[in-house]
Amino acid sequence: MPQTEAADTGAVPATRPRWWTELPLILLIYGCYTAGRLLARGDVSSAVDHGLAILGIEKALYLNAEHPLNRLFTAEPWLGIPADFWYASLHYVVTPAVLVWLFRARAEHYRAARTWLMTSTFIGLIGFTLLPTCPPRLLSPGHGFVDTMAHYSSYGWWGGEASAPRGMGGMTNQYAAMPSLHVGWALFCGVVLWKHGRSRWTRIAAVGYPLLTAIVVMGTANHYFLDAVAGAVVMGAGLLLAPYVTRAATAARLRLTAWAVPVTAAGNAGPAPIVSDGCQTSAGERIPRQRESRLDPAAGTDASPSDAGDGAAAPAR
Repeated sequence: MPQTEAADTGAVPATRPRWWTELPLILLIYGCYTAGRLLARGDVSSAVDHGLAILGIEKALYLNAEHPLNRLFTAEPWLGIPADFWYASLHYVVTPAVLVWLFRARAEHYRAARTWLMTSTFIGLIGFTLLPTCPPRLLSPGHGFVDTMAHYSSYGWWGGEASAPRGMGGMTNQYAAMPSLHVGWALFCGVVLWKHGRSRWTRIAAVGYPLLTAIVVMGTANHYFLDAVAGAVVMGAGLLLAPYVTRAATAARLRLTAWAVPVTAAGNAGPAPIVSDGCQTSAGERIPRQRESRLDPAAGTDASPSDAGDGAAAPAR
């Protein structure tokens, strides 16, 4: 029987990820994101200086999307309130939902996408640490920004000091504006949906979700336009580095497996091979291919021995 079928199907289980190993990795992403924002508490004066420097660069480049969007969201509650809910929750919901969908529907592409997301997130955490940045909403009122989350805090679960739940504002780093991982993760979701989705609605969501997220982060005064651009750049860098991270992780796993296998594993080998494998012994044989000479009493002394072979004709009776 041909053995190609077993060889073809045997490779699939080895490459398909398992949910009980992927779930801790996803939790690790969110844990590192939250912990990184919490621990990267730079000097407030430096964070304010970095925020004002970004505003100066945007002014020099004639970029001023934040002010008109922020004024619109402040004046129109039907825009500002949904935008605050969008900013406070969707990146915690949509991103894992896209990963679960990819895991179930396009499992062969899941591992590469997950590695891309993890790599980009860690790059963003490095940015939070090295470049603490004051968001527009925390600048002095003279710069013309209104904190819409504080303005509409009575409508949501967040407090006036941050997008965290009330009373927990001190447990988050409010000066982690550069880069915007809200925009970065939304761009990740958009690329995955566009590349692996099939329906027209999936394509619409792939374009609309990152675009609307970029508008929301600026309209709520949580990020500058250049923060959104930096979020896209971080995702691009993560995409380029992801194959190298995958190879490094594979090599480390192979080394760990080789180290964990005991040296005495050779003594636990299976049963010894059968020496006569392939040589069949018929009944009455002592050694394969060597039979006893037996005379047929009815044939007399001239009868041929029985080792004439299995194919010899039986004597006439």
